Formats: sequence, C-alpha cells, structure tokens
Amino acid sequence: MEIRPPLRAAVPAQGARFEFGRNWRKFLATLTDERIESAKSSLRELLRTETLSGKSFVDVGCGSGLFSLAAWQLRASPVHSFDYDPDSVSSALMLKSHHLPTETAWTIGQGSILDKGYLETLGRFDIVYSWGVLHHTGDMWQALDNVRSLVNEGGTLVLAIYNDQGRASRNWLRIKKIYNQLPRNLRFIVLLPAFARLWGPTLVRDALRGRPLYHWKNYDNERGMSPWRDVVDWVGGYPFEVARPEQIHDFFYAEGFELLRLKTAGGGIACNEYVYERRR
Repeated sequence: MEIRPPLRAAVPAQGARFEFGRNWRKFLATLTDERIESAKSSLRELLRTETLSGKSFVDVGCGSGLFSLAAWQLRASPVHSFDYDPDSVSSALMLKSHHLPTETAWTIGQGSILDKGYLETLGRFDIVYSWGVLHHTGDMWQALDNVRSLVNEGGTLVLAIYNDQGRASRNWLRIKKIYNQLPRNLRFIVLLPAFARLWGPTLVRDALRGRPLYHWKNYDNERGMSPWRDVVDWVGGYPFEVARPEQIHDFFYAEGFELLRLKTAGGGIACNEYVYERRR
C-alpha cells in the first residue's frame, strides 16, 4: 500500500528553512497566564484527563516550550523538550528559567526527530506530543516512523499533521518557498496578501455581525496561541508536507497503534489531529 503523499519537500539548504525559533521568541513576548491555562485545557481535552501525574512526557519539536510547561503544571514528570531549531531551544529555556528555574525533572535539549542516535538517548515516554512539527522536517514519513520509537507500550501519541488539500496544498508550498527565498524586509509582500486570504473573510463577517475582531480576540482560547504568530508560522512554514487522515491511520495501524481520537480539518488548511495508544 502506498502511504506517501505526492507532496514532498526536500530538506532545504541552510538559510532556506523557515526560522521557527525566531517566531517563537516573539510569541513569548505575548505569553500570559491565560494562554498557559488555555494550553493546559487543550492537553486535558486531548488526553481526556485532569492530571498527568505519574506520566512521563516528551515534547517533540517543542517550539516555545509552552506545552512542556503546561504538561509540567499538570504534574507530568519527567518532562523532556527538544527541537531542531536552536532559537526554539533558547526560547524554551527562557520560558523554563522564568517559571521553573531550578527544576531538574524538566530537561530541554537540541535534537532532531530524524536523528535516530539522539532518540536512542531519550528512551521511551508515556506521552509523546508532537503538534504541527513532523510535516516541517523535510522527511515527514521518516519522522513519523521515528516518533513511534519514543512511545511506551500502552503509551499515548499525540500528533497534528497538515491536511492534504491537493492542488491548494501545492499552491501553498510554492508560496512558502517564495516567502523563505525573499530577504526578511521584503517578506511582507507575501505575508500581507496571505493574511488577507486567511483572515479577511472572518474579519469581514465579524464586522457585519456587529462584533468586530471577535474571532481575532478570542483565537487563543483553544490552545493559547497568538493569531498573528500562527499566520507567520503558516505562511513561512517550510519544509512543508501534508497527508490525508487515512494515510496516517494506515501507517500507525500497521505499527500496532490504535486510534483513540481523530479531529479532521474538514477539508481546510489546518492540521488533522490524532491521539493514538501503542498496543505493541
């Protein structure tokens, strides 16, 4: 059975990859206690539990470290965060130094999900969390194969992978390449039209309904994220790969994982969300 989608993005040359860590550093400047609570609520809903007490947790592609902090505050221990991007690692370290400067059971390191040698040093975890990350590695299917090695038997794997929209996904791939090839001071040429495409209809509807900026102001209620930083992340996010829900399901089913929950993007550009349990 062919499980690899036609849309692939080779690992880009140095300088062509989107600087996710720089985006996360700017996000931390907007981080509030309310957004941390939203992140905790998101984990509770995904994992259908009020506490992660007694559970080990690894945050694969941790970005700002927000969800590692949320897992710790839900009493997960130990917690390990890692990211390929050194700016993401420094962002997570900054977050930890602010909230848990002396905590030794939350560790943060630089590493790649494509590096099997690094993964072997980590062992296995009760909860493996990788949200919107593996499709940005340049080899998503290898990353998916590698991430399962981190999950304990009976453990939980939480993934968010971009939905395959066919032609629309290929168009976005071209936009992302152009964005990353432009000098930083010219990227607004791509970013502003994309922002109008992504948010324009929603902002117009809110205004016509007499509640201007309603969805913008309430955007971070679900996961604690910043709407503008998410726009930048989406437009710039390269490498970029996508998959249909059945492709992800077939892949993990064959590897002994049972799908517990699936939330699809409904044909849109967002991620399909998966929660798996490792049976063997």
